[in-house]
Amino acid sequence: MRVGVLTGGGDCPGLNAVIRAVVRKGERHHQDTFVGFRDGWKGVVQNITMPLDVERCRGILPRGGTILGSSRTNPYKIEDGPAKAKQTIAELGVDALVAIGGEDTLGVANKLHQEGVNVVGVPKTIDNDLSGTEVTFGFDTAVQIAVDAIDRLHTTAESHDRVLVCEVMGRHAGWIAAHAGIAGGAAVILVPEREIDIDAVAESLIQRHQTGRYASIVVVAEGAQPKEGSFVLTSGELDAFGHVQLGGIGEVLAKEIKRRTGFDTRVTVLGHVQRGGTPTAFDRVLATRFGIAAIDAVHDGAYGSMVALRAGAIVCVPIAEAVAQLKTVDPELLEIADVFAG
Repeated sequence: MRVGVLTGGGDCPGLNAVIRAVVRKGERHHQDTFVGFRDGWKGVVQNITMPLDVERCRGILPRGGTILGSSRTNPYKIEDGPAKAKQTIAELGVDALVAIGGEDTLGVANKLHQEGVNVVGVPKTIDNDLSGTEVTFGFDTAVQIAVDAIDRLHTTAESHDRVLVCEVMGRHAGWIAAHAGIAGGAAVILVPEREIDIDAVAESLIQRHQTGRYASIVVVAEGAQPKEGSFVLTSGELDAFGHVQLGGIGEVLAKEIKRRTGFDTRVTVLGHVQRGGTPTAFDRVLATRFGIAAIDAVHDGAYGSMVALRAGAIVCVPIAEAVAQLKTVDPELLEIADVFAG
C-alpha cells in the first residue's frame, strides 16, 4: 500500500516516534511505501510532500518536534479545501492516510473519512484533553518539564520570601496544571474546570504564610478564568479552527495576589518550553505503540478509527467518539489537590 502521514496542530514530544514506528512497521512488515505531507493539512491541500522511509527516520526517536512540520491549517476554511485534499490524495496514489494530531486535526480527519477518504487517527496533545484515550503522548513530557520548573521555583521563592505564579498550558482542561501542581507541591492549583476565586486564593496564601512559611507556588492553567471576568487574552486573533490565543492569566493573578496580600509576587510563564525538547521514556514507548497500532489498523481496514490507550492496551475507537467532547480533569484529582492546598 501507499500510505500518507501527516502531523497537525501544535508540535509535541513523541511525534517523531510515531512517524518512525508507522514507517518501520509498514515498510519492513507490510512492504508499504510512504509519502510525508508537510505542515499538516496544508501539505495535503497544496500537495507539499517529502520522501518518507526507514532510512530517513533513523535517529529521530529522541528528537522533539516533527520532521514533517506542522500547522493549524483547516481545509474546511479554505475555498475548495476538501476537494483539493482529495485530489492530492488521488494524484499521489495514496491508499490510506495516517493523521497524527489533536481535536482539530482529527476533526478534519473524521470529516474527510465521511467523504470517503481512508483515514486512521493517532491522538496527540500535551493537554491530554482528547476523549477516547486514557492518555495522549506528549502529556507526560509536558508535565515533567513543568515539575522541573516548579522544583526550581521553590528554591528561589524560599530564598526571597516570594509567591511565585507558574502559568502552564491548558486551554479548556487543566491536566498539566493538576498533575504538575500535585507533583511539584504547589500551594494553589487553578484550572479551567473551576472558576478562580481570587479572594479565596489570597486568603489561603495569607493563612499559609502565618504559619511561618514565607514561600508559595501557585500553578495556573492558561485557560483558567476568574469569577470577575473571562479569559485574559494576549491577542484577539483567531486561528483557522476558531481558537483565540490565550495567555496573561498568570500576570493578572500575580498582581491581584500582591494587591490583596502585600506579598512579593512574581510570575513565570512556561509557554512553548512545555512542547519542546526530547520526549520522556513513557512518551517514546506510548508513541511507538500508537504508531505500530496505526499502521496495523490501516491494513485491517479500520478506517475512521483512532488508536487509543485503554486499561493498558492499545485499541481502536471511532474518531467521531474521540472528538465528540473534550476530556476534562477528573474531580477526584482536584480533590486530591485540595488536600494539599495552603
